[in-house]
Amino acid sequence: MDINFPVSFTKMNGAGNDFIFIDHRHTFLDQEQKAEMARKICRRCFSVGADGLIFIENSEQADFAWDFYNADGSAAGMCGNGGRCAARYAYHKGITGPKMSFATRAGLIKAEVLDDGNVRLEMTNPCDFRKGKPVKLGGIYYEVWFVDTGVPHAVIFTENEGVPVGIWGRQVRNEDQFKPHGANVSFVAKRADGSFRSRTYERGVEDETRACGTGAAASALYAAIKGLAEPPVNIITSGGDLLEVSFDLCGDGLGAENLTMKGPARFVYEGILTEEILNL
Repeated sequence: MDINFPVSFTKMNGAGNDFIFIDHRHTFLDQEQKAEMARKICRRCFSVGADGLIFIENSEQADFAWDFYNADGSAAGMCGNGGRCAARYAYHKGITGPKMSFATRAGLIKAEVLDDGNVRLEMTNPCDFRKGKPVKLGGIYYEVWFVDTGVPHAVIFTENEGVPVGIWGRQVRNEDQFKPHGANVSFVAKRADGSFRSRTYERGVEDETRACGTGAAASALYAAIKGLAEPPVNIITSGGDLLEVSFDLCGDGLGAENLTMKGPARFVYEGILTEEILNL
């Protein structure tokens, strides 16, 4: 891997999802090298550790572009929590002003850094709404709802917030109906105050994460479609943070547009990578 060490990085956290950011506007790693770096530096205990690695790059169509990699080195089109962190990172680094757009594999994303440190993200319009085949989990059949909110998501509503997401999510993620690429899986429970607890098993991480922005969006969309809530919908992540999801449902009741998400994006620390990470 042809990298000029040391390499500066920034660690950020978005509602429990943690990410490593590298300014890649003046260097030229190819996709394979980026994927390898993600696998090495996202390893918890052995390296920095994170849910994903995000390269900030130049763009002719937007204020900047990102190239996002999951911890296993797989590329991702969109990540809501990562998107909010990317917006705050770019603003903090002077790459853009508080209102911006950035290019992703899922399309052009608009964002605004708010005075309170939260970020409002305008996400791509969700698509591919459909009801999946029921799945048997813990001896009970559950309805499965599918939508693409930048990445594919399966949504399952439960009465119990404490379902074994790691076990059940892995099963659903690998269901034949979601092949060949699989899907993130969000388990959603309504609370007495009208908010929803959403816990997500993420492909690429292959485990439950502390938060998933696109999963929160998928959960909110189906909460409204099923008549359980009206937008804006408040989603509580596994990490305990609040994400406010707004949108307009389409007239046919199975679609939405103007999807936005507001939530936190926090700086954790900055550091330097040494070439010894290549030996991991």
